[in-house]
Amino acid sequence: MTQKNIFLVGLMAVGKSTVGRTLAETLEMPFYDSDAEIELRAGAEVSWIFDVEGEKGFRDREEHVIDELSQMRGVVLATGGGAVKRAANRQHLAARGIVIHLDCPLRRLLARTRNDKKRPLLQGDNPEEILTKLVRERAPLYDEISDYRFISDEQSVKSLVQKIVTQLRADHRIE
Repeated sequence: MTQKNIFLVGLMAVGKSTVGRTLAETLEMPFYDSDAEIELRAGAEVSWIFDVEGEKGFRDREEHVIDELSQMRGVVLATGGGAVKRAANRQHLAARGIVIHLDCPLRRLLARTRNDKKRPLLQGDNPEEILTKLVRERAPLYDEISDYRFISDEQSVKSLVQKIVTQLRADHRIE
């Protein structure tokens, strides 16, 4: 088990939670998902928090949770897609662990989110336009803090996790 933190960033539906859970299991580290932690503490789903408190209210909660979780040692943390919008989150993640950007082609993201009613930012008329805008806005923020970038497209979760572990070990970032 490594004492370094591993933080996963990337757009919604790239597989941060799924990959993070498997990565944590493989490395025998505790796993956290910032959105799940927010829901647990609020006693409500992210979509409800967005509806009632707006994006700012949600981002305030998210900033608090990421600050707290990123101060732990030896954890894998999957962040929400928009966590990088806040400078404080970017600073905490970059300073407190290894940041992995999971990326995915737009066509794949559209397929993965087509029937998803739990993603508040995609509830408009044109999900493709919304996702394209999010990619444009957030890609530079992911790049700013990421130590690594992996594509989560056609390969299995186990295969992707193996690639991540192999790379981190080759770079002597983990044991």
